[in-house]
Amino acid sequence: MQAQGEPLDFDPSEKTPQRGIYLLPNLLTTAALFAGFYSIVAAMKGVFDGAAIAIFIAMIADGLDGRVARMTNTQTPFGAQYDSLSDMASFGVAPALVLYSWSLIHLGKLGWFAAFLYVAGTALRLARFNTQAHDKRYFQGLPSPSAAGLIASMVWLGASYGVEGIYIAIPVAVLTIFVAALMVSTIRYSSFKSVDFKGRVPFLTIVLAVFLIAALSLYPPEMLFVLFFCYVVSGPMMTLWKLRKMKKQRLFEHKGSYK
Repeated sequence: MQAQGEPLDFDPSEKTPQRGIYLLPNLLTTAALFAGFYSIVAAMKGVFDGAAIAIFIAMIADGLDGRVARMTNTQTPFGAQYDSLSDMASFGVAPALVLYSWSLIHLGKLGWFAAFLYVAGTALRLARFNTQAHDKRYFQGLPSPSAAGLIASMVWLGASYGVEGIYIAIPVAVLTIFVAALMVSTIRYSSFKSVDFKGRVPFLTIVLAVFLIAALSLYPPEMLFVLFFCYVVSGPMMTLWKLRKMKKQRLFEHKGSYK
């Protein structure tokens, strides 16, 4: 089983005979798939907060299946392919249809075109991730679960405050296209795999973590939207900062060559 952000430990093109599949990791993948399917059904019924929560449940199940597979040494090519197909449904089709039912439907053809771009961006992002080697410390392009987290938290936030999607349809469409572009871009995002969770940390870090957990429990849609929005914009911001730093360094070297 392979979760988003983990490199494949085998060649997916190699076909090996198998008499069966491992139950636990694939059961978690099925749970993620079911949560994505349920979010679509909930959106069709107009229960947008439930639809958004289901996507977050899919994210939790998707994060667990790969870890369980590695802990139990049950990684298989079947599991990797099944996980990728589940991600496509839960983090590609489901968020797009939920967003379309909530807001984009009011824009007519532009609305469904923006939703389709999001689905296509997710498919391309997953296909590139499954076929290219990459640095474990970074993601190339915005990860599809993070994109789905931003979409789901936005819908949940709007539903919590009674905001009708028709009033913000154009900004939502722009954001949807922007997120789709980030998924297929080459902008690097941190995978947080360099963070040492087993090592010692300052006491202030624990205090901040406690406050963050408390804020998430009291104001889940607001905090989730802020967290995912900050992560989504972190990629372009870091890229611009690095480009500006490189430009200054080149200018300094250029001036130094004339001294």
